[in-house]
Amino acid sequence: MSFLNNTDNPEVLVGLETGDDAGVWDLGGGRALVSTVDFITPVVNDARTWGRIAAANSLSDVYAMGGKPLFGLNLVAWNNDELPTELLSEVLQGGLDVAEQAGMAIIGGHSISDPEPKYGMAVTGEVNTDHLLTNAGLQDGQDLILTKPLGIGVITTAIKAGKVDKDSLQAAVNSMEQLNDVASQVAVAAGVTGATDVTGFGLLGHLGKMVKASGVNAELHVDQIPFLPAARQYAEDGIVPGGTRRNLAWIEDQVDAGSFGEIELLLLADAQTSGGLVFGVDKDKSADVCAELEELGVVAALIGETGAGDGKISLR
Repeated sequence: MSFLNNTDNPEVLVGLETGDDAGVWDLGGGRALVSTVDFITPVVNDARTWGRIAAANSLSDVYAMGGKPLFGLNLVAWNNDELPTELLSEVLQGGLDVAEQAGMAIIGGHSISDPEPKYGMAVTGEVNTDHLLTNAGLQDGQDLILTKPLGIGVITTAIKAGKVDKDSLQAAVNSMEQLNDVASQVAVAAGVTGATDVTGFGLLGHLGKMVKASGVNAELHVDQIPFLPAARQYAEDGIVPGGTRRNLAWIEDQVDAGSFGEIELLLLADAQTSGGLVFGVDKDKSADVCAELEELGVVAALIGETGAGDGKISLR
């Protein structure tokens, strides 16, 4: 965004230039702070579940940089005239559930009155500068691994439309509540340098930013990409969020769709909440990385590969 100020401060290791998930501030001695903020409107009907999802979503950017969350500040917008404070307590308890799971403290926050409720966190984490993951870290000749199925945006839109089935709802909730901590740790241990989390811009949008920043191309093997149950059926029924359609319009000039049609493109551009990580790993390590993630209870799909280029994505 051109109206945001860039900086040449030498302590800023990661700023605005590459569209990364969080800012990184050098502390010296191989240590750096990771700083991020995120908040969302309700995506499910249960208040505590929404709190857990919003918190997991907020922490995700720290994990996407290879870091560990240290503490967070709650951010709340609440309709005081329409919604009881007891319901807000449930939301905040959900956030605390996730903070405790992540080993992170919540040390404050801020709230405002707002007709539409929102919840999230400003999160500060720490990262070893030798293991920093960034948008610009993909390399030519790597395999691409995705650690959660796609389709969250379609499923949450079906929830709002009152058309979601029980199994699809539970699968989406389970995915959104899962932290990306294990995926991040496995990626760092494998020597990964290029990673991002798949959130509001969808897989195509976030990967598109990565390949441009890294100066490579990506080829996606569409039949190997996992999706949540019923996501395709809902998309075929026209249950697609507006953000997903905007994502596709924004990225489609960067994508060679091959023989794939609108439904596949919309699902690949689907706006995710608390999505997984996508990262590049050396080809001789990818099988072991996938096996380790699966053993630890994390979805691990080898979805494509990188090659020499200037920031294009092709679907095969």
